[in-house]
Amino acid sequence: MDRLTPEERSELMSKIRSKDTKPELIVRKHLHALGFRYRLHPKKLPGHPDICLPKYNTVVFVHGCFWHRHEGCKIATTPKSNVEFWETKFRRNVERDLRVREQLEQLGWRVLVVWECELKTRLPSLPDEIRDSS
Repeated sequence: MDRLTPEERSELMSKIRSKDTKPELIVRKHLHALGFRYRLHPKKLPGHPDICLPKYNTVVFVHGCFWHRHEGCKIATTPKSNVEFWETKFRRNVERDLRVREQLEQLGWRVLVVWECELKTRLPSLPDEIRDSS
């Protein structure tokens, strides 16, 4: 049972962002400080990647573990209320992520995914991963 009223839940959910999330801003700031220049959410690419680095033919998605179901992550829990809705929503998110990744790879892009829970450990190696893709 949800501890919040429907109005409180609606208010809370309305504050969840899909762009410019805190993890995304951390990655962008880190890359920019290292001299990388990028485009944000290019509308011409499938899935509108969070970061697009045309020079390296690489796109980066900064995924929240909860919404994108990071396997084995403690953040990727399923809410106890309205379980069927959430399971369907999460399944569709994962299917969409896979479909978008395949589309981008078919277009010749290298796709990197940075998970929210791995930010601290992944940031140092990310520049080399991007450079290695060219």
